Amino acid sequence: MIPLKLQSNIFVISGPSGVGKDTILENMAKNGTPYHFVITATTRKPRIGEKEGVNHFFVTEKKFHKMQKTNMLIESAFVFGNYYGVPKTQVEQPILSGKNVLIRVDIQGAERLRNLYPNSTLILIKPFTIDDLKDRLIERGANTKNEITKRLESAIYEMDNTNIFDYEIINYKDQIDKAILELENIINKTSSN
Repeated sequence: MIPLKLQSNIFVISGPSGVGKDTILENMAKNGTPYHFVITATTRKPRIGEKEGVNHFFVTEKKFHKMQKTNMLIESAFVFGNYYGVPKTQVEQPILSGKNVLIRVDIQGAERLRNLYPNSTLILIKPFTIDDLKDRLIERGANTKNEITKRLESAIYEMDNTNIFDYEIINYKDQIDKAILELENIINKTSSN
């Protein structure tokens, strides 16, 4: 288990599907920010432009279940028809070497991580409006109308149950740099305490 003092270097980034969590973290990584960006494992198929070992570890259900059984995952969940999990090595090794670790998970995963790492910082990424979120999901082009409806219903529920988060950032449409700056300010402020 990670010592409590080091847990303060764990930043859990969460928010509804389509809000831009991946885009924010990918842009931060491209900018060369000195954090460890956790790569999660998933059974879903890669979206256009996604790469193995960069966006996710894309695995079969059989391999995912083996990872669960052999205690290789810190937390896992079944979300919108696919399994997602946080590999232990993606968190424990970087944190013990003194790096800030950013973990991207759904809102239920954030709650589980707070229970595992009580000193972690939970940051919620929110859309400006549900209509903005709907536009993003449509523009992404990866979901059917029915899937988009389910994701929006889930987002509305999730936005009403966000009391576990330490910070909230609104990811305004076409203002990704603003969201990145806010996230970096939170990390820098929290890391210096």
